[in-house]
Amino acid sequence: MGFVNHIQLTAPKKLLTDVENRSVYNLNNCELNVFETYRIAEKVELTFHDMVITSMVRGKKVMQLQGIDRFDYYPGETVLAPAGSRMYIDFPEAQQTNPTQCIALTLDKRIIASTVDFLNEYYPRATPYENWSISHQVSHLKNNAALADVINKMVNVCTEKNITKDILADLALKELIVRLAQIQHLGQLEGNFKSIPYHGPFQEISIYINANLRSKIDIDMLCKKACMSRTQLFRTFKREYGITPVQYIIRERIKKAKTLLANSGQTIQQISMETGFDDVNNFIKIFKKCEGATPGAFRLKLTTHRC
Repeated sequence: MGFVNHIQLTAPKKLLTDVENRSVYNLNNCELNVFETYRIAEKVELTFHDMVITSMVRGKKVMQLQGIDRFDYYPGETVLAPAGSRMYIDFPEAQQTNPTQCIALTLDKRIIASTVDFLNEYYPRATPYENWSISHQVSHLKNNAALADVINKMVNVCTEKNITKDILADLALKELIVRLAQIQHLGQLEGNFKSIPYHGPFQEISIYINANLRSKIDIDMLCKKACMSRTQLFRTFKREYGITPVQYIIRERIKKAKTLLANSGQTIQQISMETGFDDVNNFIKIFKKCEGATPGAFRLKLTTHRC
């Protein structure tokens, strides 16, 4: 899990409003907005004319966007929305001593198109009929470390005083687009993007992994199913999805563990066994690293919200 670094809050005397106070940094191919809110508010509306990538930095929001249900929005998460998206935002916990802070980065569609075209020409995907792309449907994403790192890089470049900032920002933007494409392709593999069905060489691998999460998964078997050598499998999988096959196995095990924690009465040890971890302490350690909380704390938080 990756977090966007805290950004220095606006001095009280310079605040123009205590609900979504906005600081703007304009560059050639993007615009960085930093929003801060200092009191409880409801149904605050925002619209961006270009595709926007928002990331939570502090506090909590409740978001409503066209096409998806209302959701809680926390640090460690990013939302991608197409141009013209209308957002309605609640701030249930914001206060002077606990403000919310969120960034919104708008991207010029030309740099998105040129980066995607470059990838398709020089780094084609494993399946000939599958192209690199950025889906413009609303995406609510959990940050991985790579995505958080490049967002932090973008914030640093946009906010610094440097005559070469536009050049540096364009380089970081290209990396950001690649990271977003990888995350979306991973969602496509997992079936999260129903409008973009996936039929590539890793589909059978994904099905096999999810059918065998409780067992030890043999990498050589994955190689056979993908018709690739071990080196080719790891290189190609990492290029397309930003993670290795081993990291994907852990991701799917943690995903199943979260479902069991939420919907079953099984103990932590039973869930550890059910999801293929050979040691409950190792399961707790990996779960905390991925989710920012132990399995017990994760379950308690779900129970508290339901109440």
